[in-house]
Amino acid sequence: MSKGLLHHMEIYVSDLKRSADFWGWFLEDLGYSVFQKWKGGQSWKLGDTYIVFVQAEERFLDVPYHRCRVGLNHVAFQADSRKHVDDMTNKLKNKGITLLYAKQHPFAGGGDHYAVYFEDPDRIKVELVAPERFS
Repeated sequence: MSKGLLHHMEIYVSDLKRSADFWGWFLEDLGYSVFQKWKGGQSWKLGDTYIVFVQAEERFLDVPYHRCRVGLNHVAFQADSRKHVDDMTNKLKNKGITLLYAKQHPFAGGGDHYAVYFEDPDRIKVELVAPERFS
């Protein structure tokens, strides 16, 4: 057992197919593999950690997600290196995904924080950060 490590994260989404398509390639690039699939959800797993996306019920879709409200602000993943961040940046651009803080990229986090920031289809901010940030 690895006390304190993230076990899983579950995110409700407005459009499961759109979110699964968006997150699938990114998570698989990071080493995750499809873990579970069912009518209302899908998950990816890396080691003992898994990430679950669940279709929100229609009755809860009236108020869209916004990262500045109470709740999740963003999800950050560890990159292998600065080159990994650069490669992912190019993949995002090739897919037509808008980078956040493009004028400050790749140092939008300040100092030596080398990362790329972007949003998923529901506008959840995603970050891929190089390991030098934590040394």
